[in-house]
Amino acid sequence: MTTAALELAFRTASGRIIAALAARFRNLDVAEDAFAEACARAAKTWPVDGAPHDAAAWLYRVAVRAALDALRRQQTRERLTPDVPPPAATAEELLMHDERIVPDERLRLMFICCHPAVAPDARAALTLRMVCGLSVPEIARAFLVSEPTLAQRLVRAKHKIAAAGVPFELPRPESWGERLDAVLSTLEVAYAKAHEDAAGAGPHAGYAGEVMQLSRLLTALIADAGEAFATAATVHYAEARRPARVDAEGLMAPLSEQDPALWRRELVAMGDAFLERATELAPQHHRTIQAALQAAWCARSSLREPPPWTPILELYDELLLVRDDPIVRLNRAVAVAEVAGPAAALAEVEALDGERLANFAPYYAVRADLLARCGRRAEARQDYRALLALDPGPAERRWLERKLGELE
Repeated sequence: MTTAALELAFRTASGRIIAALAARFRNLDVAEDAFAEACARAAKTWPVDGAPHDAAAWLYRVAVRAALDALRRQQTRERLTPDVPPPAATAEELLMHDERIVPDERLRLMFICCHPAVAPDARAALTLRMVCGLSVPEIARAFLVSEPTLAQRLVRAKHKIAAAGVPFELPRPESWGERLDAVLSTLEVAYAKAHEDAAGAGPHAGYAGEVMQLSRLLTALIADAGEAFATAATVHYAEARRPARVDAEGLMAPLSEQDPALWRRELVAMGDAFLERATELAPQHHRTIQAALQAAWCARSSLREPPPWTPILELYDELLLVRDDPIVRLNRAVAVAEVAGPAAALAEVEALDGERLANFAPYYAVRADLLARCGRRAEARQDYRALLALDPGPAERRWLERKLGELE
């Protein structure tokens, strides 16, 4: 039970604890190392003493002491004197009220990590590492780069923030625009990590609700940024479909087979409102088109209606004009298969850079399905096995094992 308690605390509170530590000590390395030390101490003492009632507050309190000890040992405390918290706000109080930590501290750390001093290709990655607690392999897979390359970017980014003396405060509103793209990319990848596990049982399942909250907050803070409204729309549409993503047998349900009657219509309505505003402000932005793709699916009211493959393909063709990348082309191939046939779609997928997509699970999923439909069963089985080796969630694994069994 104590191990489960630590895993739960890490999964649900690591980002906000690190954000609070970074805000207090003005140093990303100190925050990350102190939290790691607190987790190590928890792993050692909780099995003996039992897990505390408020695990997040315990981890924060121990991490603060670990940070102070480390600063003393480095004889740099005078240079990195932490802010003294207001007497009325204890660590427990701050960590028990998400409205104090999540919107303020997390968003502040997001904007710090996305400072212009940091290289553009490292901003979202650094934010995902510091704020969301994603591992280097997870981030590397999301950005289709090697793990050593990603690790080097993170180290350089943290050093750049320290060397540039980036203030650990939420920047003035006029500075938000130059950081917004990286902030939105962070939210998108964080939500993707939550969404990739249909059953919501994975270590990052809690990101879904937090990303929805932060996406709404951004639309309130930056009321003229169409791309922020588009991201909020996409997240709300995707989250609206969550109740239908696993069937009665516990298997993942592909989007075209999900029962729209189970979708959360209140979230669909919120997505519609966000998309309407995004279309007014940034009709040709790639995020607006991506939100429109989600809207096309969510307009379906029952399984009796055929999937909207032709409108989906038209939207992907429009998206390619403003964002032509392997992931867009891979997703487009799914629609091509339904409109023009699996052979045409497979030709497009096989033209992609397979080496670059070698650790990207959807690549194997799409290609395996197309290979099977084209009669190339042995190659399809090979791709399904490669996909299973990437450790999918339980609902996805059961669905993939069934598909593989059908081919064998």
